Amino acid sequence: MTTDSSVLSAFAPTGKLRASINLGNPILANKDTVTGEPVGVSIDLARELGKRLGLPVDLVVFDTAGKSVEAVGDERADIGFFAIDPVRGASIAFTAPYVLIEGFYMVRNDSPIQHNNEVDSANTRVAVGKGSAYDLFLSRELKHAEIIRAPSSPAVVQTFLEQELEVAAGVKQQLESDAAKTPGLRLLGERFMVIQQAMGLPKSRGNAAADYLRRFVEEMKASGFVADALQRHKIGGASVAPVS
Repeated sequence: MTTDSSVLSAFAPTGKLRASINLGNPILANKDTVTGEPVGVSIDLARELGKRLGLPVDLVVFDTAGKSVEAVGDERADIGFFAIDPVRGASIAFTAPYVLIEGFYMVRNDSPIQHNNEVDSANTRVAVGKGSAYDLFLSRELKHAEIIRAPSSPAVVQTFLEQELEVAAGVKQQLESDAAKTPGLRLLGERFMVIQQAMGLPKSRGNAAADYLRRFVEEMKASGFVADALQRHKIGGASVAPVS
């Protein structure tokens, strides 16, 4: 993959590649327990892209997907790692997905809800992470249930418990982790969506930069880079997206 000066300037008008990192999705990024520094698949991809472009990488860290998206949409960051969604696509050019993550519902053990199609009821309140991919998706899909927005994805189960809501929605891995700490909770038996995690950059940066980023993601999938990163960071509940 060759890079000319116009592509470099499109990616990094400040001279640094500013990568928007969302710590609200543990499949993509976490804080190292020893150093406190961001680590994860998205950080590995950001640094590899910077290496390919010959640019220093500046990690711009946020605690929610919504804030991370806004930073790229407002051009306070140059690239980001998000779930593909048409609302976000108004200002962001997405690659094909590099990772697929499952979205699940969780309820209490004594809940009468057994299947996904029972969630969309007028008597049901569903906790979601504000601005998350599943918030955007469920805001379109649920016609009768009330959506209650937690401040962030990691706060969904806490909100669900504190407000005595009927359902919590989120990334399967996050819900399973929270359920392991709190007796009396169970996940429903099937996913309600597949979250397609992709890279993206502001549409204003032009087609050449967007095409470069798309080709980069395809190479990272095909070469095994993404699979290796998932294994290295001990990430379960996610799979490498097919090469386009």
